[in-house]
Amino acid sequence: MLVLAICCMSLVIVGMDNTIVNVALPSIRTDLHASLSGLQWTIDAYTVVLASLLILSGSTADRLGRRRTFQTGLVLFTVGSLLCSAAPSLGWLVAFRMLQAVGGSMLNPVAMSIITNVFTDPRQRARAIGVWGGVIGISIGIGPVAGGLLTETIGWRSIFWINVPIGFAAFVLAAIFVPESKAPRARRLDPVGQVLVIVALLSVTYAIIEAPRRGWGSPLIWALFALAATATAVLIRYEPRREDPLIELRFFRSAPFAGATIIAVCAFGAFSGLLFLNTLYLQEVRGLSALQAGLFTLPLALMTLIFAPISGRIVGSRGPRLPLIVAGTAMAVGAFGLVRLSVHTSLLWLEAAYVIFGIGFGMVNAPITNTAVSGMPRAQAGVAAGVASTSRQVGSSLGVAVVGSVVSVGMSSAAISASSAMKSEFTGATHLAWWILAGLGLGVLAAGLCSTGAWARRTTARTAGLFADEGPEPRLAEARA
Repeated sequence: MLVLAICCMSLVIVGMDNTIVNVALPSIRTDLHASLSGLQWTIDAYTVVLASLLILSGSTADRLGRRRTFQTGLVLFTVGSLLCSAAPSLGWLVAFRMLQAVGGSMLNPVAMSIITNVFTDPRQRARAIGVWGGVIGISIGIGPVAGGLLTETIGWRSIFWINVPIGFAAFVLAAIFVPESKAPRARRLDPVGQVLVIVALLSVTYAIIEAPRRGWGSPLIWALFALAATATAVLIRYEPRREDPLIELRFFRSAPFAGATIIAVCAFGAFSGLLFLNTLYLQEVRGLSALQAGLFTLPLALMTLIFAPISGRIVGSRGPRLPLIVAGTAMAVGAFGLVRLSVHTSLLWLEAAYVIFGIGFGMVNAPITNTAVSGMPRAQAGVAAGVASTSRQVGSSLGVAVVGSVVSVGMSSAAISASSAMKSEFTGATHLAWWILAGLGLGVLAAGLCSTGAWARRTTARTAGLFADEGPEPRLAEARA
């Protein structure tokens, strides 16, 4: 239980980081003179790097030692947090956020592998993973309130200080109490695949964020999209030739796995996009303080905390279909309720939309992992779960990039001023973004329906047969989980 608590400490600081930073975005914009695209990079610099390195960090931990990798991640994340708090400009803040992400990629997946190796009894392991899932909701809930309180009382730089004592304590406790472990056969590193993933994600994210400023017809933007497409095409050709590929493309022949990937991208894209718009709207348009905005967002996090374990129990007893239907419907309804957002929209109406959306987001997490690994051989289940986790971060990156760019295109100025005209222009520019978020909710619903039926189960059985001749690697599978 002590090891579980130490691992959950890493989950708290990584989970809080995005929500706590979102609340501070208006203050960062004012202090560092950031544009809307600059605010997008403050979020996406972290999520893009995190998405790119999650699988690599898991392989590194299997090879070099899980405790060693976990402690290295704590050091990098803590140092990155300190540097973020002292960033003299937006460019430096973005760079230090990337350092944070390198450390963050070594924390949650590696911590989960430590837990699965310490809790050898299946029933105890299930309870430990249940606690782990609950901490995710708690970290999301703490983030907006803590961020708002710190930003309002001390300043936005203090939101990064909270990571330092937690990271230091986790490092010391891990050295004393966490046993070292390695995989019996670690997957080989895939540097070519890793570079291709980074190039593809970074290129498409940069192009989407910078297109409103440079113009969608800019040669640079088109070159970046072409680079992303080329990197993806080369990755698809290269990975099947590897004995231990970074991304096992055969997984995508399973409809549940492909569906889980789509669901993760859509759900987390919608959630990150909503947080981004919500922060700017509440503080810049409605004039709420950072603390008030954080408290206003709290019901969204509470719904996630309440419904995540409910979803897990339903998945365990009835399968993932019902939670995915509820998740997609609720997320779509919540976003649809805001497509006519204005300067004078009732805050009660806004709160109701956030509560409905939060119910949907709370229901979606458990079935993503379940749908991804359902029917997979035990030796491959953890790898499949790792790809699903990466898909969550990809969705978060693209959600902020897309909604920010849509709003930028709809505004004549990159900044929001205090004038009524500019506030109205901003809210009008968000209408298309809310439609997009509602469409992502419908994407969760559609993918959930398609990936949980009889036909989908047959594709999983055929995909599992592709790995029938490969020897089991149960500890490696647990590490990937």
